[in-house]
Amino acid sequence: MSQAVGRLPRQVREDLTHRLRRNKRAFRKDDVQVVEGPLLRRAVGASALGNCMEWFDFGVYSYLAATIGKVFFPGASPGAQVVSSFATFAAAFVVRPLGGLVFGPLGDRLGRQKVLATTMIMMAMGTFVIGLIPSYATIGIAAPILLLLARMVQGFSTGGEYGGATTFVAEYSPDRRRGFLSSWLDFGTFVGYALGSALVTVLNLALTDDQMIAWGWRLPFLIAGPLGVIGLYMRLKLEESPAFQQQLDEHDKSLAQESAGTEFKSIITEHWRPLLICMGLVLLYNVTNYMVTGFLPTYQTETLNRSSSRADLLVLIGMVWIVALITFIGRLSDRVGRRPIYGFSAVAMILLAIPAFELIKMDGFWPPLSGVLILATLLAFFAAPSAATLPALFPTAIRYAAMGIGFNFAVAAFGGTTPLVTEALVNITGNDMVPAYYLMLAGAIGLVTVKFMPESAQVPLNGSQPMVGSREERQELITTSKELYQVSAEGHAEGDDSPAAPLT
Repeated sequence: MSQAVGRLPRQVREDLTHRLRRNKRAFRKDDVQVVEGPLLRRAVGASALGNCMEWFDFGVYSYLAATIGKVFFPGASPGAQVVSSFATFAAAFVVRPLGGLVFGPLGDRLGRQKVLATTMIMMAMGTFVIGLIPSYATIGIAAPILLLLARMVQGFSTGGEYGGATTFVAEYSPDRRRGFLSSWLDFGTFVGYALGSALVTVLNLALTDDQMIAWGWRLPFLIAGPLGVIGLYMRLKLEESPAFQQQLDEHDKSLAQESAGTEFKSIITEHWRPLLICMGLVLLYNVTNYMVTGFLPTYQTETLNRSSSRADLLVLIGMVWIVALITFIGRLSDRVGRRPIYGFSAVAMILLAIPAFELIKMDGFWPPLSGVLILATLLAFFAAPSAATLPALFPTAIRYAAMGIGFNFAVAAFGGTTPLVTEALVNITGNDMVPAYYLMLAGAIGLVTVKFMPESAQVPLNGSQPMVGSREERQELITTSKELYQVSAEGHAEGDDSPAAPLT
């Protein structure tokens, strides 16, 4: 075995061997897709911008939960106002699976780019409208009803956003750098959240409580309109992903024809294992995500009785820390693999959730900041590999729809409900450590999931050609494939009749 073949990670060698034996020859130029740098950067940037805008809204809503409760639910007690505000927040997640069920199959048939442009404009409209809704004092019960409807429009569009964006970026990324490039998608997520929370923090410092309730809370939502126009323009300029353009290789064309009529049945009956793995990883990521981004600001103000400006600042620093870490972790996942990243982080969550919340509860500035940074670091380790890992679980023909089902059902059931359930449990039990126990449970579920997930670092996507970032890299892969095919043929001639199994 040559040094080039010997240096290949085990999962890459197995996948390439399977492809070569199936094709009965080494790779040729037409078998390897080259993605040009400018096109790749534009695709990653436009996808990340969509996530940035989505999470700008979530950051704003999370930080303004108490204020929104006072504007739209003025007759309730302070605790009930917060729970009502989080219930409206969670309502958007109820319709996310419906959005996934609608946009997923459309993305697999019409193309990723068209659907992502549609979800972008719907998301912008839903956010912008929230800033225009009159208060309860002006129009009564119609106010919270309109807020609920606007949140449901956001949730419906988001049902097609993240699954489509991860699919789009993963299908554009060279195999060796998919973790790093896909991590920019969640980089956009946390930049958006940080921008939204920073804006609310500035408004809270600059305006009085009465001014925030009267009109200040509307400003962040109204900014979403111009952002949406910019994002739509960028997405309309994109070309369709290479994997969708080439569609499927010969081995998977029958799957494409079958999925046109029975896509959901195929996903549930034939791909239930990767679907469960997807949901387990999404649960681990998003329970942590919404605990930090959606629950912590209100937990500090309503449960720990801290000022909103101090609570906002602590979580904002955590978001900036995630932004600084996330692409480095994405690059690390390309080198050491996705499974070690997830496994290490899940164990750390189980061990560190209680110490983190004990620190957050302490007086002063540095102990609570240390607790927030612990949770933020764990969140970065969950977020960084997700956009590369989840799409790799499914074949090209059903990838968008399967992501729409797995991701959105898990987020709706476990992620978006985290602030609501945790706040309610804290109120019912009077135990302010409930959030830590909730995170430990998520870590345990995640650890079990990691045991069953396949390693996909540097492996070509299922149903797609190998992807490289340059013609030189393509030639290197072709040369390596010749050596690997020779090794495989020699092993076969010596009596090894069992081809390497595909990783999915």
